[in-house]
Amino acid sequence: MWRATVLTIFPEMFPGPLGLSLAGKALAAGLWSCAAVDIRDYATDKHRSVDDTPAGGGPGMVMRADVLARAIDAEADDARPRLLMSPRGRPLDQAGVAALAKGAGVVLVCGRFEGVDERLIEGRALEEVSIGDYVLSGGEVAALVVLDACVRLIPGVMGTAGSGVEESFAKSLLEYPHYTRPQTFEGRPIPESLLSGDHAKVAAWRRAQAESLTQARRPDLWQRYVARGAGKKTTEG
Repeated sequence: MWRATVLTIFPEMFPGPLGLSLAGKALAAGLWSCAAVDIRDYATDKHRSVDDTPAGGGPGMVMRADVLARAIDAEADDARPRLLMSPRGRPLDQAGVAALAKGAGVVLVCGRFEGVDERLIEGRALEEVSIGDYVLSGGEVAALVVLDACVRLIPGVMGTAGSGVEESFAKSLLEYPHYTRPQTFEGRPIPESLLSGDHAKVAAWRRAQAESLTQARRPDLWQRYVARGAGKKTTEG
């Protein structure tokens, strides 16, 4: 079983939307588990405080190292990766997600307020991870993103084994366009290549479309693709 432990001051947010659809079915089937830990349970004062004023002054509050350390030591003292959701962290990408999904699970620490005491990050070897260049109210939404991205890659979660192979970012390319019935919609037909019945022609069209989209929309990914020696852009109708 792939095990997720989420440390948060809002445990009621989990599993949230991950209790539905394929992830929810996999959760019920025991393919993965989600333990939401209330950090406030490890506070020692009557107010269950998890934060305090920042050293050196300034606005806001900072999550305390001692409270978080007790929570981690009690609930997640194992070898799973410990990730702190943070806008200053390493950007999450598909390769990182795939590596996490292949492991035993993950420990996710959801920050709040101005941030987390740096000594806790160092002392408990937290790896800071970002889901994008923007700031959220807290790490919970980011943690749900990480979990969703990982869970769908666990064997048995997606109905088709190849579903995750041809997706965006899987090979440093954005995914090709998709079509289904009706054959013509508002005067726009399905591309003829997809109706040919020729599997090689379909594969060539999809690859060309993926390369074209990536080059136009994500030049950073395109350069990575070209650097791997894979980028020989073609054009298919």
